Formats: sequence, structure tokens, C-alpha cells
Amino acid sequence: ASVRMKKLIDALLEYSRLGRSKDYTVVDCNVIIEDLKSDLKNRIEKTGASINFKDLPVVTGAAVELRLLFQNLISNGIKFRHQDTVPRIDISCFRKQDKEDDSKGFWEFSIQDNGIGIPQNHQERIFAIFQRLHSRDKYEGTGIGLAHCKKIVESHGGKIWLSSTEGEGSTFYFTIPF
Repeated sequence: ASVRMKKLIDALLEYSRLGRSKDYTVVDCNVIIEDLKSDLKNRIEKTGASINFKDLPVVTGAAVELRLLFQNLISNGIKFRHQDTVPRIDISCFRKQDKEDDSKGFWEFSIQDNGIGIPQNHQERIFAIFQRLHSRDKYEGTGIGLAHCKKIVESHGGKIWLSSTEGEGSTFYFTIPF
């Protein structure tokens, strides 16, 4: 119990620090994903997961936070799967103009997985801090990963949402203004 409490406190402290840095740089999302594939190599090999992407944009943002955003979404796609399913994660991005102001626009990313999906009645609450849909025995974690994602995206001036079908997988979308 004390080890679990320490993990929760550490996660809460990390959450409180997100969004503070406005030290934005130019970040190549392709490089982030390649680095994450290397970092997650053991988990990818163990599950047989495939992570597919190409031609992702260069954005302006906090590199460490954007990396955490992609890491959480990719890791969830690998973790929340049926036992007999090989995880597949497809990442894409499209440039879109703001409908209300032509001088503004954003990148719309999608990260699609073939995992267990999220029931419709739980989709709103998954971005809240410490919200878990499954027991710790079934899936590890603190329940703060998607709250991190939301805070990172919002601190960059974007939005995050999902579409999901229980038993078939989820697609998480987020925007980053350019």
C-alpha cells in the first residue's frame, strides 16, 4: 500500500508540473515516435505490437510534454488489449484550417488502436485524474495518464477527444495549433 501511495503522489506531483513550461521549441513528431519505439522496444517485442506512422509534422511545443503525450497514448494502445490480440497502433495527422478564422489553423493527430475499447458511458470521465476503468490486478497504472494527456494538449492550446467502440478499439484525437 505504501509503494502504491508513493506512485500516486509522484504521479500527482508530475501532473502539477505539466503546462508550466512555455519553453517551446521546434519538435519533429517523427523523431519522437522513433525514439518512443526504441524506448518501448521490450514491450513491443513482448506483445508483437506494430506502431505505424509516416509524414508527421514538425510542431512548436514543449518537447518533453509532447513526448509524454505520445508515450501515454501509445502505451495505452499496447496495454489495453485482449490477451489474444496483437496490438496495432496507427498514427496520422492532418493540417486543418480554423473554420472561424482563416489565419489560424491546427494539426489534428489521431492515434488509433485495436484494443479493448472504452464503453460509451465512461468516455467522458477517462480524462479525469486517477480515473480507472479496470482493477489494478488486470491492468497496471495509476489512472493519471489520460489526465496528463489532456493537460498537455490544453496547455498547448489544443483539444483532445476520442471515439471508441467497446471490444474493437479506440481512436484518440488531439489538436496542436500552428
